Amino acid sequence: MSVPCVAVDRERGESVRSRLADADALDGDHQIAVEDDTIYIPVIDRDRVPADLADRIVERDAAARDRPTTPAELLGYEPSLERLGDIVIVDEDDDERAREIADAVMAADLPCEAVLNRASPIEGELRVRRWDVLAGNGTETVHREYGHEFALDVAEVYFSPRLATERHRVVEQVDPGEAAVDMFAGVGPYAVPMASRGADVVACDLNERAVEYLRENAERNGVAERVTAIAGDVREIADEYAGTADRLVMNLPHSADEFLDTAVALAGDDCVIHYYDIQHEDDPFGPGRRAIEAAAGDTYAVEVQTERVVRSYAPHEYNVCLDARLTRVEG
Repeated sequence: MSVPCVAVDRERGESVRSRLADADALDGDHQIAVEDDTIYIPVIDRDRVPADLADRIVERDAAARDRPTTPAELLGYEPSLERLGDIVIVDEDDDERAREIADAVMAADLPCEAVLNRASPIEGELRVRRWDVLAGNGTETVHREYGHEFALDVAEVYFSPRLATERHRVVEQVDPGEAAVDMFAGVGPYAVPMASRGADVVACDLNERAVEYLRENAERNGVAERVTAIAGDVREIADEYAGTADRLVMNLPHSADEFLDTAVALAGDDCVIHYYDIQHEDDPFGPGRRAIEAAAGDTYAVEVQTERVVRSYAPHEYNVCLDARLTRVEG
């Protein structure tokens, strides 16, 4: 079967395989092959391959890999599972079925320390949810994403591994020396990689526990000197950091529009805003564009550079992102 593979010199094989693993790009269903001095590493998605390896992707027949025992093989059906570090998350209303799945996960050859079931929707100002621990003994883990590690407790902070590709898209735009403000930073999945790219990042969040993890994650990833972590409402720091930001991340899609005046106050003369929104499929980008333009007023010219559907959020509703450049108007 023909699959995309990253082809590199044999001596680079392990380092490249490790980078692809960090980017969640490895195709575990097909075998790595070596021919002469070249190693061929199958990948599941070209878009996940680091940019400097993109020109090394080739199509190639790859042998299927023998897979270890999976939960599906034990259950006789494919359960809906999500991995977060060494935690496996199920989403089942039926408690008996949830526990059946948890037992299968723990019995399978699947690296896992705990199995959790969602016990509530995301709730409250801090956007956390309640969990049922079906197996194992905790809700804390270390999640790895595109070469970075994030310690977190899913019972105390908001974190979605499903947004990894979107976060990476934004981070790849960051240049060394930028001043960035992550207005709703959580445990740092935007702030820490932006700092790794050489940006100086002010990262703010209402959740004090999330900010504790953010500081730990900045240390864990070697960027503590470039991350200023602040527990509190971002509106409270607008005066201190007014006019300084080259880049703003506004990942609070249900209510980011309420903070656009603060974003404009933080923006420097030339600033890119990554604005997340949830809107109906009939006009997913228009409300956000109009809100940004209204907040910018006569102070900034607004150029919407990217309109992107991040994922489906609910029937007929999308989670979207607008990348908008604000350029201060002279005079």
